[in-house]
Amino acid sequence: MRFYDIIDRKKNKFELTREEIDFFVKSVTDGSAPDYQISALLMAIVLNGMTEKETFYLTSAMTESGEIMKKGNIRGICVDKHSTGGVSDSTTLVVVPVVCSAGLKFAKLSGRGLGHTGGTLDKLESFTGFNVNLSAEEFENTVNTVGAAISGQTENIDPADKKLYALRDVTATVDSIPLIASSIMSKKLASFADIIVLDVKYGSGAFMKKEADAEKLAEAMVDIGKRAGRKTAAVITSMEQPLGTDIGCNAEAAGAVRILKGEKNDLYEVSKILAVEILTLSGIEKDTAYKMFDNIITSGQALKKLKEIVSAQGGDVSLIDNPENFERGKFFCEAVAEKNGYLYSFDAEKIGLANVALGGGRKRKGDAVIHSCGINMKIRTGEKVEKGQAVAVLFSPDKDKLREGTDIFSKSYVIKDIKPEIPKLIYKIIE
Repeated sequence: MRFYDIIDRKKNKFELTREEIDFFVKSVTDGSAPDYQISALLMAIVLNGMTEKETFYLTSAMTESGEIMKKGNIRGICVDKHSTGGVSDSTTLVVVPVVCSAGLKFAKLSGRGLGHTGGTLDKLESFTGFNVNLSAEEFENTVNTVGAAISGQTENIDPADKKLYALRDVTATVDSIPLIASSIMSKKLASFADIIVLDVKYGSGAFMKKEADAEKLAEAMVDIGKRAGRKTAAVITSMEQPLGTDIGCNAEAAGAVRILKGEKNDLYEVSKILAVEILTLSGIEKDTAYKMFDNIITSGQALKKLKEIVSAQGGDVSLIDNPENFERGKFFCEAVAEKNGYLYSFDAEKIGLANVALGGGRKRKGDAVIHSCGINMKIRTGEKVEKGQAVAVLFSPDKDKLREGTDIFSKSYVIKDIKPEIPKLIYKIIE
């Protein structure tokens, strides 16, 4: 078998066989295929697409390119969730303790933030001392002891995806639904989750800008999960504005704690839908699952479970009792409305980039994140504003970064005389 022939077949719109896709992924992983041939095949996939069968074969081959986690001695139903990324998306910090309080196990491998999107591991490290680098034994013991563990992904999981993504990033081949779906799901299938729920974002702050594209991606990933024998569902949610009212590591950790203490906003609503989907796939009636979510929070069970999870991984539990003690940059600036009217729209990506400029995100992989940077949103889309009223408060320990972040944020919103139509928070659920 020759790599050249596989490129030629995909160029001419033939469906690749499982053997051809296995050969492709093996050649990527062992380095026997040169970058120019891999890039040519990636471009052919972007231009000609892949069938559902091809996409599943590609996902499976990528999963099998590295280490596959074993359930070992972990007891009970294991679940996982994944978000395609957004701004102020802290649902993991809410969903995990709720679902664990309902008796399910959460064995989650998470990532760090890059670009305008935040990362779960960075937010968890806001609980001072929280260890996101658990060994396999520590991971298993923590799941069995408290019901959940959240850790970083090992270098040995899905090496094919790391090589393919690096090439896609520099060859304009990122925007392909089969390639995106296989990249996400190959890592999910490398874990032992019985249930996978996906939060697929669309809008200005999401990778998928249009609902239709998000729906295609969601359908592709659910199909992969089902073919792999996992119970899988996807919730398509809006990212036209930040999900919560807080942006930045410490700010979002504090915001999630407030949700578990009873505060309600869009972050609460999306977390609820995601948790309900997980509980439903575990066999609980949907109406019962909705009531369970509310009861687990109002009873204080979820907050108690978060304390157990944070404590088990070495984090400072006192911050949960007193979220106002999360460190916050000493310099702050208000972004104010320049005229009367209605907050017509936000550009959530610009808001995320404003947080990066403040020091709260990464421009390149490996950059340090300043946890005390952030933004507190004061106005939501559709609300009436008066000239001089604060739209948001930005904060940072660095005056120059604060100035730069505020300048970017000031270009992220539009005020008009007419009230806008509010985008639906939940676009669709694919089960």
